[in-house]
Amino acid sequence: MTETITALKARTAAAPPTLGTLGLFTVLLAAALPLIDFFIVNVALPTIGHDLAASETMLELVVAGYGLAYAVLLVLGGRLGDLFGRRRLFLGGMAAFGLTSLACGLAPSAWTLVAARVAQGAASAAMLPQVLATIQAATSGQRRAKAMGLYGATAGLSMVAGQILGGVLVAADIAGTGWRSVFLVNVPVVLVGLFLAARAVPETRSQHPEPIDGPGTVLLAVSLLTLLAPLTEGRAAGWPLWTWLSLAAFPFVAAAFYAVERRADRRGRTPLVPPSLFALTSLRRGLVMIVPFSIGFSGFMFVIAVALQQGAGRGPVAAGLALAPMAVVFFFVSLAGPRLVARYGTRVVTAGAAIQGVGVALMALAAWYSWPDLGLVELLPGAAVAGAGQALQLPVVFRIVLSEVPAARAGVGSGVMITTQQSSLALGVATLGTLFLSLVPGLGMRDALVTTLLVQLAGVALTGLLSLRLPRTIG
Repeated sequence: MTETITALKARTAAAPPTLGTLGLFTVLLAAALPLIDFFIVNVALPTIGHDLAASETMLELVVAGYGLAYAVLLVLGGRLGDLFGRRRLFLGGMAAFGLTSLACGLAPSAWTLVAARVAQGAASAAMLPQVLATIQAATSGQRRAKAMGLYGATAGLSMVAGQILGGVLVAADIAGTGWRSVFLVNVPVVLVGLFLAARAVPETRSQHPEPIDGPGTVLLAVSLLTLLAPLTEGRAAGWPLWTWLSLAAFPFVAAAFYAVERRADRRGRTPLVPPSLFALTSLRRGLVMIVPFSIGFSGFMFVIAVALQQGAGRGPVAAGLALAPMAVVFFFVSLAGPRLVARYGTRVVTAGAAIQGVGVALMALAAWYSWPDLGLVELLPGAAVAGAGQALQLPVVFRIVLSEVPAARAGVGSGVMITTQQSSLALGVATLGTLFLSLVPGLGMRDALVTTLLVQLAGVALTGLLSLRLPRTIG
């Protein structure tokens, strides 16, 4: 009898962790928060600038400080989860996200807000990689495919919903909080998330924990900073000398990072980003496709917010709700994604790029013919079609990237993917945003918007071509 009980206990202890429905809901709730907060401030920036007497450069730091800290620390966050336990990092990161959101909402000055946003980005980097890593480690088969599809749907919907929610909260001016409510709203959500996570999210970690790669961590951080910092701050600061020196240093620092990681891999050590990870065809080709998609997405969201508010004279609610059709269609089409992929394979992604291209073209035509009377009705056809196309791309590409990553490296794999996405989101605001704002004085708001949309359309065409190189099926 004793032997039977002992054997039963051993089997129970060895049973793999399982992520139930409530646990999946909890991690997806957490996944939504950082992405919502990247976009939620777009429509709140004019109000923040007026209330805190912040310059344009300072307002860009409110956006860039969060994005830079988030991007730079994501891979490290994934590695720490593999090492110390993903549930532990998830809970700690979520709690820190709530506290830093409170600090943002109570910030008395622009510099205090920037510092709180940097800390909020760091908290996001600790929390978010654990979401995908937990899904990879605690699900399998069809349940994993469904969970990854829901993650992709959550990510895409969050990026659009963040801008809508920001407009609604600023206009509602709840209890006189104004723009502060876009940060304070996170606090009760985090409290609910912590309560649920403590009960429903299982602990997972790598069976063979790998130590932190100090030199690789520093060089990756410096690489991303030398690229993203000058691009996000250069235009508002007038492109001072440091921006050009930083951009010139980027290829050398990136090359040094690759050399250090490759040498560590050859010597049997554990690099922060193992070069062997990029031997996975699905990961490598999926990451390449995420770059132009995310650049176009974030650039569009920033540009349309500025154009509708400063050019078309729309308020924050109208500017946010103009994208509601995109969010609604994205959500419903993404739910059909797994069935379409099972039937047609990854050619669904190519079809999605073509559909998105039609949507962007329709929005460019609407801007050309309707300006300055551009709003929900005029953008509705294009936004809805573009949302459908995006829904057939983003969730599927996320699944492809992580489909061959072993569970032991789920944290670093998800960290690499989200770092690529987040860096590209920051690049989108920096490149397309800078292009748009630079064109406005010479061309006017309408022509600058149409030109930027046409540039985005070229990016959509590129994603469509890249999708032809994806594996035909997802493992």
